[in-house]
Amino acid sequence: MVRADRPQADRPGRPAAPGRPLAPLLAVCAGYFMVILDVTVINVAVPVVGRELSASLTGIQWITDGYTLVFAGLLLTGGALGDRLGNRRIFCTGVVVFTLASAACGLAPTSGALIAARLVEGLGAALIVPGSLALLQQAYPAPAERSRAFGLWGSMAGIAASAGPLLGGLLVTTVGWRWVFFINLPVGCACLLLTLRHVPASARRTDRPVDWPAQCALIATVALLTTVLNEAGRRGWTDPLILTGAGLCLLSAAAFVLRERLARTPVLPLRLLRSRPMSGAAAIGLLFNFAFYGMIFTASLYFQHHRGLTALRTGLALFPAVAMTMFASVLSGRLARRTGHRPLVVTGMLLGAAGLAGWAAAGPDPDYPLLVGPMMAAGFGTSFALTGATATVMSAAPDAYSGTASALFNTTRQVGSAAGVALGGSLLAAAAGFPAGLRTSMAVGAAAYLMAAALAFLRVPPKGHESRAAG
Repeated sequence: MVRADRPQADRPGRPAAPGRPLAPLLAVCAGYFMVILDVTVINVAVPVVGRELSASLTGIQWITDGYTLVFAGLLLTGGALGDRLGNRRIFCTGVVVFTLASAACGLAPTSGALIAARLVEGLGAALIVPGSLALLQQAYPAPAERSRAFGLWGSMAGIAASAGPLLGGLLVTTVGWRWVFFINLPVGCACLLLTLRHVPASARRTDRPVDWPAQCALIATVALLTTVLNEAGRRGWTDPLILTGAGLCLLSAAAFVLRERLARTPVLPLRLLRSRPMSGAAAIGLLFNFAFYGMIFTASLYFQHHRGLTALRTGLALFPAVAMTMFASVLSGRLARRTGHRPLVVTGMLLGAAGLAGWAAAGPDPDYPLLVGPMMAAGFGTSFALTGATATVMSAAPDAYSGTASALFNTTRQVGSAAGVALGGSLLAAAAGFPAGLRTSMAVGAAAYLMAAALAFLRVPPKGHESRAAG
């Protein structure tokens, strides 16, 4: 009989092949690439999907946000299950669920069916992402190797973000929007095979049950927040249903905190949040995802609906914003060994703020060349800060809670993405025209970047003080 307080290994898997240290990284990054690609690839496709499936603006928001809502709401569940049952096992389960749900999205006959399949995709993503960071931490224990691995992991977000709008536009224009989802099938199969072959088995901690009441409270909080932000543009911010939803959102958030205080085995031990680096970096992740993905969503609608661009030309128009992310994470991972993470995160957030403020100040209908610089600054700054924020969270976490720490960081990021898309769509719907709503959205995003820069200065440790939190 196995002692409950001793970590176990899930079924022994074939260890990483000797002499091929990149194999675990490639396996993990393939899964993460799929997840992030589905966040960005859909942005240029949803206007076409909305026309073909007769979806309203709110329906378009839900096609985008339904995925992010479940993704954000269940990330902590995915992290807890990974710590309890083994991160590799949960990661592989998520890859299978995500791949099958992608096929269902591509075959969806109605907007309702598509939204339902996107919800299941979000479940798969919530199982993939927490395990991805935990598996990298397990595979690369040396600090220098781990920093490089996290930098490459972050660059996957940049590559997926940069490929998403362009790939989405190309697929929609040539073979149709359904291939935006079918493209995940070969990637998912390759990821599963690589993981089973090259990623070693993970420890299990069967003494840590999943706190389902806390999970339900968290899901309710994220769902209510997203619903309120999505519907506010159509109903108005003072509508009784909007105010009621906001009140219920606050109550469910309070219920989550209370449950975590009382639970014997909380899904998110509140003592982890007392770590200034961990809580600060998690808040930074929320703010920069809010600003960046809100910009991508609103700019995509602006280019297609207001300027009349095709999906492919919209992808090309957005490319400067996301192309910079391809190498910014890798660059920051290399520079961090000399400077530490704090100056890089602060610099990235200030660049992002300057970019969105520049767009807001460019006028109601600026020439496209005037928007290239602001988009490049926002894309580079966001990705430049990602590696430092990721390393800050994971370094502050005890080994036993690596999955939970990864889930916390990615939960706040996806809540930020959902809020950015929802609020951006509502601002477009409530404004007198697309240009006015877009400029307001960019100004709000710039403010979020500035708040993130201030938090980075206060909460991200300077070089030489980035030690792991004890216990």
